[in-house]
Amino acid sequence: MTSSHNSRLDLKEPLGLDTDRDHRRDRLVETTQQLLSFDTSNPPGETRAAAEWIADYVSSFDVEAEWVVDDAAKPNLVITVPGSTDRTLLYQGHLDTVPFEREEWSVDPLGERHENRVYGRGATDMKGAVAAMLETLRTVATAESDPPVTLQFAFVSDEETGGDAGIDVLLEADAIQADAAVVGETTAVGDHASVTVADKGRIWLTVEATGQAAHGSRPMNGTNAIDRLYSALEECRRSIESQRLNYDAPVDRIVEESRAYYADCPCGAGEHADRLFEYPTVNLGQLRGGNTVNSVPGTATAKLDVRVTPGASTEAVLADLRECIETRETVTVTNVSWAEGTYVEPTAPVVEAVTDAAVGVLPDRPLRRCATGGGDAKKLRRAGVPAVESAVGSDTAHGVDEYVSIESLVSTMAWYLRTPAQFATRRSHG
Repeated sequence: MTSSHNSRLDLKEPLGLDTDRDHRRDRLVETTQQLLSFDTSNPPGETRAAAEWIADYVSSFDVEAEWVVDDAAKPNLVITVPGSTDRTLLYQGHLDTVPFEREEWSVDPLGERHENRVYGRGATDMKGAVAAMLETLRTVATAESDPPVTLQFAFVSDEETGGDAGIDVLLEADAIQADAAVVGETTAVGDHASVTVADKGRIWLTVEATGQAAHGSRPMNGTNAIDRLYSALEECRRSIESQRLNYDAPVDRIVEESRAYYADCPCGAGEHADRLFEYPTVNLGQLRGGNTVNSVPGTATAKLDVRVTPGASTEAVLADLRECIETRETVTVTNVSWAEGTYVEPTAPVVEAVTDAAVGVLPDRPLRRCATGGGDAKKLRRAGVPAVESAVGSDTAHGVDEYVSIESLVSTMAWYLRTPAQFATRRSHG
């Protein structure tokens, strides 16, 4: 790569998209198909072959590549393209996917193109975005001048199961030196354009109840633990879901734009969009008890999933939930894991850069919204790296016949190519 102190790669318009459009488009599709051809289902989450292919792909470029490995089957690769400043923007994508049942698919789950779509497990989550990152990397690494900021690309393992062999290893090893990050989760589908700037707090709670076993033909001789547990949980769920949340002032704008997004998004939130953020949500995910149909169960166990808008106190919601449950002598909380939500302020440099970079690529300026779930972006935020999620894809993630359109691949690449120049013009508030 040629370096010049005064020259700067202008990526306000995607380099070469007019003069080399067909070639770049074909290469982008080929890269996506190549990545899909690796079965990286997690579990078991073996991504080595895919990561080694990426390492070979970039080997001819003037870049710095570093392996960061805790599990040999699940390596992580960090590639750095030096810029005209040491201010650094990270692009991060995961190589693992959720599993698939081949017989349920009408196309090859390891990659198949039909007209304007590329099908396969991980097409939209997120091997298509990884392909767009690799084309972005190729563009800046082979340009005649340096990018306006240093760019890092982290291709990681072990995201889908929340395991610790992926982004956690990079953070523990201090392998990421970024001022901000873009994570390649799909955030724009069709006319629904967004950038994810926040994720909810989470509580996973295991609750047990005891009763008195009896013969199923004489239920009045016993006390049904399932009935007792369900009754307690329903009462507590109604109580928790009725408590309006108070969150930090910057989250007000995120909530407002999140409501606008989910009210009319492909995810089907619709009329419930308001309740997604203004109140906690409680889901009874598991309920188990009893050994046979003709017995009154003496014990029962349930697992709850509670989500809390960032900026509001997840810890306080947990305390209220505990108090509600543990006022009953025969119902107890036996296991808890929880974490506060995270967010990047809407005026943060990376948020402004990514939203402005979308102008001319997406049909509308993207809304800045909160995710209802969460992935590696929240781990980056907790480590002090302002991270957003952005990519154009489909609403088929984790589904049968998952796909990404070729138009979406090209749009994601253009979005990523425009972002460094936008980021370079914005400075930290502090």
